[in-house]
Amino acid sequence: MFVQQLDPVADSLSLSALVAALPLFTVLALLGGVRMRAHYAGPIGLVVAALVAWLPYGMPVGQTLSSAAQGVLFGLFPIMWIVVNALWVYRMTVRTDHFDVLRRSFGGLSDDPRVQALVIAFCFGALLEALAGFGAPVAICSVMLVALGFDPVRAAVVALVANTAPVAFGAMATPVVTLAQVTGLPLDSVASVVGRQTPLLALVVPLLLVVIVDGRRGLRETWVPALACGVAFAIAQFTVSNYLSVQLADIAAALAGAAVLMAVPAARRPAEEPVRAAVLTGVRSDDLDHEDPRPEVLRAYAPYALIVAIFSIAQIGPVKDLFAKATRTFDWPFLDVAAPDGKPVGANVFSMPLIATGGTLVLVAGVATAAVLRVNAGDALREWGTTVRELRHAILTVVSVLALAYVMNLSGQAATIGHFVAAAGAGLAFLSPVLGWFGVAVSGSDTSANALFGSLQVTAARESGLSADLLAAANSSGGVLGKMISPQNLAIACAAVGLKGREGDLLRKVLPWSVALLLVMCLIVVAQSSFLLGWMLP
Repeated sequence: MFVQQLDPVADSLSLSALVAALPLFTVLALLGGVRMRAHYAGPIGLVVAALVAWLPYGMPVGQTLSSAAQGVLFGLFPIMWIVVNALWVYRMTVRTDHFDVLRRSFGGLSDDPRVQALVIAFCFGALLEALAGFGAPVAICSVMLVALGFDPVRAAVVALVANTAPVAFGAMATPVVTLAQVTGLPLDSVASVVGRQTPLLALVVPLLLVVIVDGRRGLRETWVPALACGVAFAIAQFTVSNYLSVQLADIAAALAGAAVLMAVPAARRPAEEPVRAAVLTGVRSDDLDHEDPRPEVLRAYAPYALIVAIFSIAQIGPVKDLFAKATRTFDWPFLDVAAPDGKPVGANVFSMPLIATGGTLVLVAGVATAAVLRVNAGDALREWGTTVRELRHAILTVVSVLALAYVMNLSGQAATIGHFVAAAGAGLAFLSPVLGWFGVAVSGSDTSANALFGSLQVTAARESGLSADLLAAANSSGGVLGKMISPQNLAIACAAVGLKGREGDLLRKVLPWSVALLLVMCLIVVAQSSFLLGWMLP
């Protein structure tokens, strides 16, 4: 048995924390300073984590490799298993031109560009985030806005700012699933707290979007539909994440926001020509006036309806119990780790939910989508293979970061950093979202930031007497606000709208919104850690 140590370096917690942080410093320096690609920086950071675990922390080489292997498996299944299958569904809609049908359908809902920004960037962007994440919503929504006549810079900024509130539950709740796994906290408890933080952002973001699109006039004339959309989104995200299904939180929120938005009379009112002239300064796509047959429109919406239906069926009691029987739990080979108090850690045992996991359910929805969209089996398989090839760098990044996180957690490095950070006391509640924000700003992924910092947030919370669920959730909720300024997302936005090399221009436009919303989230977490909003926590 390997027993974790908190201060293996000269019996000093501060020196040990400095050494334990070397893997994190390495990854962040390579990403932010050297501008190295994430799929290179991740494996290098993993090597550093393994060396720190082996030398100063004394973790046997076999157990170090075993802990890294467990992180790799978790990165592949269920994390990237979800992402691959979700993007596969999207690729089939593109192959059959049903994505263009969907785009034209959205464009016909309203001719007011401010409302179009809400429908596409906020609501449809949230739906894309729910299914795929990893930059897909920014790329797709910004292109759709440009096709409607938005200036490329404005379209990119709108898409980046909109991609905030849904991120924590994106890719079928991959970030919070990862957070629960690396911290050992129950998924339902972590998700319920995140579901009481990010909905508060959803109340604000639609109002910011109409300001970005049309300034004060936009806020004055469209605050009612924007607020209605945000309230519906927030209520649905809170309700579903807390009481129904974590994986369906963003899907339900996106659909509810869009439905309520279109139900508000002000959203259907034609926009005045001065508004359209001021906002739509780009080149409008020629195919927007094409009218699609109703059956094709229904097929375009079918993939999302199928996913909602299949995930809903999976939540039915008898079905859920049947799926649970397929879960395989076993002792992880070559791993026998105890915490500093001598108690075995939970990672000694590994569970694989073969059927109940989100990726398998999305795969089933993908097979049904292929049938509905009339994609033959050969073409569907080729699209799946192409999806894997396109995601190869993302796969390497995710599995290496999760392997790094598992090595740090199981060797005791994360616990050392957490005990050291706990010295901030009550100030942790304010700093916790900042740590998540910084992690996502550098890595571009809320999943990666949760894997890197989730465990140390929990350790610091327990040492300082704060709620572990609160600070773990704050890491993810604060992280979503760093996504709009991450180099990865800025590059995706620029490439999508033809602004290659202008990442700095976009950064200057979105940074003030990112920092302002981060401050709001910090204050929310501080209030939730005290009597002011403590009643909000489950």
